[in-house]
Amino acid sequence: MADLGLLEQLRREPDVEAPDLVAVDATDRLLLDEAAELLAAAGPGGVAVVDDSYGALTLGAVAAGSHDVRVHQDLLVGELALARNAERTGLSGTHRSLPLGAGLADGVRLVLAKAPKSLDALRELTEVVASSAAPDVTLLVGGRVKHMTHAMNDVLAVGFGEVHATLARQKSRVLVARGPRPGVASTFPRRQEHRDLGLVVCAHGAAFAGTRVDAGTRALLAALPRMAPDARTALDLGCGTGVLATSLALARPGLTVLAGDQSAAAVASAVQTAAANGVADRVRVVRDDAGSSVPDASVDLVVCNPPFHLGAAVVTGAADRLFAAAARVLRPGGELWCVYNNRLPHRAALRRLVGPTQVAASDRRFTVTVSAKDP
Repeated sequence: MADLGLLEQLRREPDVEAPDLVAVDATDRLLLDEAAELLAAAGPGGVAVVDDSYGALTLGAVAAGSHDVRVHQDLLVGELALARNAERTGLSGTHRSLPLGAGLADGVRLVLAKAPKSLDALRELTEVVASSAAPDVTLLVGGRVKHMTHAMNDVLAVGFGEVHATLARQKSRVLVARGPRPGVASTFPRRQEHRDLGLVVCAHGAAFAGTRVDAGTRALLAALPRMAPDARTALDLGCGTGVLATSLALARPGLTVLAGDQSAAAVASAVQTAAANGVADRVRVVRDDAGSSVPDASVDLVVCNPPFHLGAAVVTGAADRLFAAAARVLRPGGELWCVYNNRLPHRAALRRLVGPTQVAASDRRFTVTVSAKDP
C-alpha cells in the first residue's frame, strides 16, 4: 500500500490551492498500489516516472525503497511542486528531472505514468520506453476511467507485445504494458509544411494542436501586419509549437522575439519550429510560468492565444494569469494582441488587467483584440 503518511504531507503549491483541489488523487494511489512489488524489485536507478502531477508517484516510489528516480513532467508547475514536496518530506536529492527521451528510460525496469491528454503524447512515451528501457520493463499508465479509451491500448500495443487493463478502483484504472517490441524508434518531433502560411511546424506528442495550426492562431496570424509596427521586442506568451513567434521573426527581420511556455513539449517544439524555418538565431525559447523569466516593462509587443479549457471545462483563470503577465512585461504604450473564443468574457478582463481594448477582427468563432498598456 502507498505510504499514507507521506502522501498526506504533499501540497499543490505553487499551483492553485483550494479545499476541493487535491495534491494526491485516486489514480496516484492506484498506480502506487499496483506498482508495489515492482518497485521493490526494480533496484537503484530502475524506476522512471512520467507526468507526476505534484510528486505523489515519485516520492511514493522513494518511500517504497526506490533510489535515483528519473522523472519527466511536461508542466513546469508540476516540476516545482515536486521539488517543494521533496523538501517538505525530507526527500530532496532522491530524484532527478530529465527530458522525455532515451536518457529518461535507459535501462529502467519500471515506468509509472499518468495518462496524457492526447494519443500522440502516449505514442511518444510508448516509443521512448519501448526503445530504451530494459527488456523486462513494465509500463503502468494510470488515469480516470472516463478519460481512458481502447485507442490507448492500441497505441501501447505499437510498442509492447502484452497490454491489459486492471480492474477499476475509485473511478481510476491502470493500463499495463510489457514485452517491448524490437525495432521501435521515435517518430517525434513530427513535422508538417503549411504552404499557405509559408511555415514548417514541428511538434512533440504533448504539444497542443500538434503540427496543425489551429483556427485561433490563424486568426491572429492574419492580423500580424497590423501589430505594433514600431516594436523592437516581442513575446509569444504561451507559445505552444512556436507558430506565432516564428511567423513574427520571418515577417520582421529587425524584431527580437522571445517565446515562452511552461510545457516542456511546447518549448522543445518551438525550438525546432524556429530552426526549421531558419530563424533560430532570432527566436529565443524559454520554459517558464506565465512569462515569469521576463523582466517588467521590457517588451513592446505580446501575442497570445490563451488556453480556454481545463480538462473538459471552459475556464478563464488561466487566460487571466497570462493577461496579467502581459501587462507586467509590456512597456507603457505597448500592445497585447490576443485571440479567444467568442463565448468567453475576455474583453472585460483585458481592459481591467492591461488597458484600453479594441476588437481588431472577429468571425463566427473567434475575436481578435488589441490592448494598449496603460502609461
